[in-house]
Formats: sequence, structure tokens, C-alpha cells
Amino acid sequence: MQAVILSIGDELIMGQTIDTNSAWLSERLADLGIMTLYHKTVPDDATAIVLALKEACALSEVVVVTGGLGPTDDDLTRHALAAFLKRPLDLHPPSLERIRAFFKSLGKEMAVINRIQAMVPRGVEVLDNDWGTAPGMKVKVGKVLVFIFPGVPREMMKMAERDVFPLFQNNGDSAVFTEALHTFGAGESTVAEQLGDLMRRDRNPLVGTTVSQGVVTIRIRSEAPTRMLAQKQLAATVKAVEARLGVLIFGRGGETLGGAVGKLAGQRGVKVTTAESCTGGLVAQMLTDEAGASQYFIGGWVVYSNAMKTRELGVPTSLIEREGAVSQAVACAMAEGALRQEAVDWSISTTGIAGPEGGSSGKPVGTVWIAIGHRSKSGISTQAECFHFPGSRTMIRDRAAKTALNRLRLELLK
Repeated sequence: MQAVILSIGDELIMGQTIDTNSAWLSERLADLGIMTLYHKTVPDDATAIVLALKEACALSEVVVVTGGLGPTDDDLTRHALAAFLKRPLDLHPPSLERIRAFFKSLGKEMAVINRIQAMVPRGVEVLDNDWGTAPGMKVKVGKVLVFIFPGVPREMMKMAERDVFPLFQNNGDSAVFTEALHTFGAGESTVAEQLGDLMRRDRNPLVGTTVSQGVVTIRIRSEAPTRMLAQKQLAATVKAVEARLGVLIFGRGGETLGGAVGKLAGQRGVKVTTAESCTGGLVAQMLTDEAGASQYFIGGWVVYSNAMKTRELGVPTSLIEREGAVSQAVACAMAEGALRQEAVDWSISTTGIAGPEGGSSGKPVGTVWIAIGHRSKSGISTQAECFHFPGSRTMIRDRAAKTALNRLRLELLK
């Protein structure tokens, strides 16, 4: 079976809101063996919505529409569905009572404007919304099942879990399984070169790559007549990708670099601290974005000024004056100072020029020194490396923080 997902809203067209609904729906439908042909973003225009519905119903067996069910004049999905079906809009009294009860539960009176949300095209099945105001709708158009849901992600997800997915649990025609492996430290072209023939477009499972904020993700899709065969094919390809990319891979699915470092630190029973200048606490943030970070991360320092580097971490003023704040020596001194301040196993330090100003011919914008400090039985050791990151201030800081985490990850893997 194949599906089309339509997302309705001017705010999506204009980039004011990110469409997360389509990605979630596609992933869940794929788990049921239903491949999504395409996502389409449609403006708040009844004619455009009708045309999108006609196209979707001509090409697929399942159409899911989200958005445009609010109470305002620009919420036109219900009107467009009525025009597409050539049916009038009727008041659905049970929905009207549910909307009134919803507002009453919040201690408010329902505004007259909300009455439109209880209007549905004649003959469609109404899907109760237990998490908001606008009900959903379900209608069969020839052999095509069309579902209409609110655009609010939480409401849409709850309703789809209840009203869509159970209908296809026993869809035995095919099975689709996917996996995402995340890498850091090599560009997309390098990753593709190492994958080689695994990325042939005529193979199954299909292997492709995408890039987002420096992370290259290998996306694998396995299709087969049965779930068992699809899973077996997927597992074999995942194993082949891992064999070719090795330690470049840091995680799967929703795993992050911070989570990968935290997992390794937890497994090894070690503690980590940070000493950041140009990244301004981003390394610490990425570590503490993960639940349970207190098991391995004790805290850190943001030492932006030279005086604070000296006062908090004991970096000698003479060293800063001689080598400059952005230097191998200062990065190592920061990492060592953090370890001397706290009896932990590992430290990460960053010092650089994030821009857009402050660069020079010798140290252009994007120059960042990253050091890793380690406490062992033989004492404290540090090692630093210089990187030159392109892009905006935000990009430079993000890449520097991720590179710092990745360097610690590789050390922990040793």
C-alpha cells in the first residue's frame, strides 16, 4: 500500500512552523508496510486543498491530511473536503457538545467562533478528539481511505494511534523496516565512498545519506513480502555498513553525540568535566541534554575572558600573553586546570574565534583549539588539536562543540 500526506497551513509554506507531522506519520506508516509516496505542503486555500486531495486520491490508497481545522476564517480544510466530496457541511451536535465540554473543563465558555469546528461534510465518519477541540474525519473515496486530523502534533498523534494504525496492523502484503546510523568526523562524500556498492540505487535494502549540522546519517530501508525477511535484510545491511564505517558511527535512531559520550562514560564508570571559551557552554549543554547525565558529568566552566581562565583554571597569565588565548598551550592548560580543580577522569576544553570578528591572518575566524585531558595512575596528560571550521558564528560553535565531544568519544573507545 502507498500513502500521501498533506500538511495544510500558510505558516508551513512560509517556514514559520516546521512540519514534524509528516515525518512522524511516514515513519509510523512504514512500520506497517505502507510507503509514503510524497509529502505535500498546501496553503490555506480551499482550491489548492481540493486539487491536492484529487491528486493524492488518484495516486495512493491512504491519504492523511493534517491542519486547517481551527475556528478561524483561514482554516479551510473542512470546507475543501466538502467541496471535494460535493457534499454540504452539516452540524455534528455530539462534536459541538464535546467542544463545549472541553472549554468548560478549562473554566471557560466556548466562543461562538468555535461552532465551525463541529461542522463536517455530510456522511463522513467523525473521529472524536479527546485532546483538543476540532474532531477528525474519515471517509472512503473509491478505494482510498482519507483521514483528516488537526495540525496540533499531540492531537494528531493520539488520534492516528487510535484511528489509523490499528486498521493496518495485519497488512500482510509487504513490510518495510528502516534504520538510521549517525556518523561524525567525515564528510558525506567520504562516507559515500566508503559505503561504495552498498549505495547502489537498484539494491534492497536501499542505502542513502543525509547531512544535518555536521552529522552524516546513513538511512537504510528494507522492503520485503514478510516482516521477518525485511528485518533479516535490514540487519544484514546494518552490519555491512558498520563494518565499512567503524568508529565513524556514533549512534542509531534518535541518539546524539552527547548521548553517545554519556553512554560510553557510564559504561566505563568515568566522570567528565568541561572548560569552554568559544563554545560558551555548548559542550556541557549537549552532555546534559541527555537524561541521567549527572552519573558522568559533574559540571564545568565557561571562561570567556583571559582573567577568568587564570582565576578559575589557573592558566598562567604569562602563557596567555606569550601564546595567545587561542593556542595549543592554553587549550591544554584549560583542560589540565579543570582536572586539577575537580578529581575527575576526563576533561574537554575549547578556545577559539567564533566570529564574525576577531580573526587575523594567522588565526582566522573559525580557528578552534580543542584539548582532551585525562587523569590516570601516572598523572594528568593532555592533547590538543587545531580545527578550522567554516560558516557562521552559530555553525562554528556547533561544529566545535560536536568535534570536542567526538574526540572524547574516540578516546573513550580506546
